[in-house]
Amino acid sequence: MTDSKHSVVHIDEDADFAAVEVEDEVLDQTTDKSYSQGQLVRRRFFHHRAAMVSLIVFAFVALLAFTSIGYGPLPGWWKYNYTDTYPTINGGRPTLGFLHLGEHPFGQDSVGKDYFALTMRGTQNSIIIAFVVGLVGTFIGTVVGAIAGYYRGWVEAALMRMTDLFIVIPLLVLAAVVGRMTGEFGIVFLAFMLGILYWTGLARLVRGEVLSLREREFVSAARALGASNRRIIIRHILPNCLGTIIVSATLLIASAVLLETSLSFLGYGVKSPDTSLGLLISQYQSSFATRPWLFFAPAAAILIFALSVNFIGDGLRDAFDPRQRGKAS
Repeated sequence: MTDSKHSVVHIDEDADFAAVEVEDEVLDQTTDKSYSQGQLVRRRFFHHRAAMVSLIVFAFVALLAFTSIGYGPLPGWWKYNYTDTYPTINGGRPTLGFLHLGEHPFGQDSVGKDYFALTMRGTQNSIIIAFVVGLVGTFIGTVVGAIAGYYRGWVEAALMRMTDLFIVIPLLVLAAVVGRMTGEFGIVFLAFMLGILYWTGLARLVRGEVLSLREREFVSAARALGASNRRIIIRHILPNCLGTIIVSATLLIASAVLLETSLSFLGYGVKSPDTSLGLLISQYQSSFATRPWLFFAPAAAILIFALSVNFIGDGLRDAFDPRQRGKAS
């Protein structure tokens, strides 16, 4: 693999002007093939072992959570649910063994509920909240950062001072207030409201990227050819910020599940009779000495979720890093 690059010029035929975009290609002399930037990013990501293992683990956990007990009208394959109580077996201890699930693989809680079903329901809610928070926070942060970085002047000053105001107030305090007010409206609404608070870091990153890209030659060429500011931001600047946005979004998702866990642990997140991983830890923290499985199961689910998403984000960062260009085999 060599570091030789070829500039490929694309002419946008759908517009009334010729928009010039530059895309790097890398030539592999061993195979005589050239790869676009997107293909090179995919190759680097698929060759990142930790990211691929984490992606498989995360997919398995999500699939297990949503198929075992079902979701909404869709039934699951597990015979117990998370709301009913059942006769206590073996003192509520876990029956999980080597290649053997047993009746209650994660045990039972103090009233006889199946703890595997409870953990799966908590994992469902934590995944939904984390991804909704990530999507909403990424959208708001991208829009605010792009507008502030491109227009500069009083627009940038107003948006950045608003961002600073959100940063100054502790996020957990704001989230606790929002969770207290909106917890009874359901987890999706709660996640949406948390996402409105969880965009400040991404906005500052996108603003920094846009500040440097707005002075580049391809932006000046598009502006000289008559492109509107909206078209320049959407079609020319934001695609070049895609690496920063995607990596930040994955880290945002990992942070969101920890935020939801903290809120539910403090009693400001998901409310009973529904459950989440943080709420399970909060409810059974006093049983750590006598029934440690009531603590370890949701804690392990949180650890697996956060680590897998962080490793996926690490792989995406390495894939989008231009200093890694040319290292893919």
